[in-house]
Amino acid sequence: MDIVALIERIGEAPTVALFGLITGCVFGVAAQRSRFCLRAAAVEFARGMLKDKVAVWLLTFSTALVWVQGAQLLGWFQSADARMMAVPGSWSGAVIGGLIFGAGMVLARGCSGRLLVLAATGNLRSVVSGLVFAVVAQMSLSGVLSPVRDNLAMLWVTSGGRNLDLLAASGLPDYAGLLLGLAIAALALYFSFKEKIGVMRLVFASGVGFSVALGWVLTFSLSQVVFDPIQIESATFSGPSAHTLMFFLDRNAVLEFDVGLVPGVVIGAFGASILTGEFKLQGFTDESNMRRSMTGAVLMGFGAMLAGGCAIGAGVTGGSIFAGTAWLALFCMWIGAVVTDYMVDQRNAGASAQAI
Repeated sequence: MDIVALIERIGEAPTVALFGLITGCVFGVAAQRSRFCLRAAAVEFARGMLKDKVAVWLLTFSTALVWVQGAQLLGWFQSADARMMAVPGSWSGAVIGGLIFGAGMVLARGCSGRLLVLAATGNLRSVVSGLVFAVVAQMSLSGVLSPVRDNLAMLWVTSGGRNLDLLAASGLPDYAGLLLGLAIAALALYFSFKEKIGVMRLVFASGVGFSVALGWVLTFSLSQVVFDPIQIESATFSGPSAHTLMFFLDRNAVLEFDVGLVPGVVIGAFGASILTGEFKLQGFTDESNMRRSMTGAVLMGFGAMLAGGCAIGAGVTGGSIFAGTAWLALFCMWIGAVVTDYMVDQRNAGASAQAI
């Protein structure tokens, strides 16, 4: 791809948005076909099972590591230049926000990325929850909740004015990240073969990880040729959901990667669901279900902005470049989800069984 020629033809901002659209489309198709979801994997783990949902999540995470670390070794991308690494990270935000987000995605029955994919396949519950998530994320970014988020985030931050690079801090060689990704991929494939997961689902699960690497490489390549500095970023759905919402509400908003990413996911997931006959309109079953989902969306919106990213942004995208706070946030998301599933769903199921 001749990026310079593309910029000369359509301009820098539209090119950035186009790269977001491409990344989003790949993510949307792959996530819809693989049924990738951190919430589903965490719930499965919480109930003492290591089956298809855990296997799909591990494969996605590992292939993101492999693709991103491989691209870095080839010189196609430099994680040190990524915005997530170039600014201070918040340890306190990762812990508190990660726990809140993990609880929220269990209540909402899907992480923010999964809600976006489901919304594109006709799930009206996810449309409502996704809009609530985007509004609360915007409130946490620059609205009435931003002072609370700032105060919590500033309790404990990384030193040196940058996020912590776990590989560099550990003194490991440059190829250590790639080796770790391959090891986790081998574990994921073991679980996959044990559960007899179809080859195509595995391919699409790997495609989700590939979309993360694609976003990193595209924005990095663009940053090398544009006149005005641009952020080096990839798939995440906390900030982008808020930015996309404001883009359609504010006539002065500008095109950026985020604004292309979210519509790209919708287009990709919608197209995949139509082609496979899985598009189906669905709504809330009752008032309690709606209340639970909206509460979860609120928690996810605030938790993601505090943690520095959602289950995709921190959990996979940030994890793929070994950002210290991203790995901590991901760990806390797992804890929040496991505890919430035990306290809410498993206890309720046990109480119902005893009543019967």
